[in-house]
Amino acid sequence: MEEMIQNAFGWIREQEITTAKELSRLITAFELWGVENDFPTKLIQLKSENNWDNSIRETARACSSLVPSNLNLEKCGKWLLSKKENNGSWENDVYDTTYALIALAEMGIPETKGCKWLVENYGEKWEHVGTTSLIVTTLVKQEDLTKEKPFADFIEERAKWILSERDKDGGWKFISTSNLVIQALAIVGLKEELDTSLKWLMSRQNSNGSWGKNEGDITATALSLITLGYAHRQ
Repeated sequence: MEEMIQNAFGWIREQEITTAKELSRLITAFELWGVENDFPTKLIQLKSENNWDNSIRETARACSSLVPSNLNLEKCGKWLLSKKENNGSWENDVYDTTYALIALAEMGIPETKGCKWLVENYGEKWEHVGTTSLIVTTLVKQEDLTKEKPFADFIEERAKWILSERDKDGGWKFISTSNLVIQALAIVGLKEELDTSLKWLMSRQNSNGSWGKNEGDITATALSLITLGYAHRQ
C-alpha cells in the first residue's frame, strides 16, 4: 500500500494542475494522507469574489476541500445559499444540488429543504449508481449535522440497491464512479462489504502510479487516493 500511494503522489507532482476541480480533489487527497502541498493557496488564487468560475458545483467542491484548512468560508457559504431555488434545489440540477448540500453540511449549515427535494424527485432519471451515491452521501452528511434521520429508510434502500449493482470483480465499471460509490457506502456503514471493491480499486492503478484511462487522469487519481485514504484511516 505505501509504495502504491507514494507512486500516485509522485505522478501527481509531475502533472500541471490548473483547474478548481482538480485542485479541490487533490487538496482532500493530500490532507487525508498528511502530505504537504500548496494547493489551497493555488485554489484561493482562482477564487473570484466569493465563488469559483461563477459555478455552484466548483464553488461547492472548493469549499468542501478548504474546510479542514480553517479558512473563513462564510462569504462563500452565503454565495452558495444565494443561488438556491425556492424549491430547495440549486438550478433544479441534481449535481449542483448534491455538491452544494455536501459543502454546506461540511461548513455546518443545515438545509433540509434541499434534501427533501432530492428524495421527492428521485426516479428513473437519477437511478444510476454514481448519481445515487452522491444523493446518499448528501443525505447522510446533512443528517449527521442535524442529528435527525428523516431519510434513513431511503438511504438504506438505495445503499442496498447500489451494492446489488456491483460487478463480480468488485467495481462499478468506471474508476471515478466506483470511487463515489465506495465512499458513499462507507459513510452509510457498509465497510465490511467493501473489501472486494477496495482490492479492485488498487488493482486498477496504472504502472505510472495514476488511475484512469491512457496515461492517467488527475481527478480519477485524486478520487482513488481519497477513497483509499478514508479506508486507511478506519
